Amino acid sequence: MKNYTITVNGTAYDVTVEEKGGSGVATAPVAAPVAAPKAAPAASGSAGSIKIEAGAAGKVFKIESAVGTKVKAGDPIVVLEVMKMETPVVAPKDGVVASIEVSEGQAVEAGVLLATMNE
Repeated sequence: MKNYTITVNGTAYDVTVEEKGGSGVATAPVAAPVAAPKAAPAASGSAGSIKIEAGAAGKVFKIESAVGTKVKAGDPIVVLEVMKMETPVVAPKDGVVASIEVSEGQAVEAGVLLATMNE
């Protein structure tokens, strides 16, 4: 048996995986959710009130919006490379980008603060 922590939609679960004899089928009894680890936000006096966080672990592929850029809901802020796929992280609502907390090429974990914005 092996123990893993799996994050689904921002909620972390501790799971135990047991391989059944040769069938290739594994079972995963799910324990109660545990708090997902969050990275400490960078100290930024201009940080906004709306946090934009990574939904999955990956690498920052491209920063699409600069600080001060007006964005609409759904506009890309940062593009992550997750499992060899470009995955845009978008603005949750209309506003202005207040800070970018990562740089291109940086590895990030799920839940890490990527940027902030204000309405």
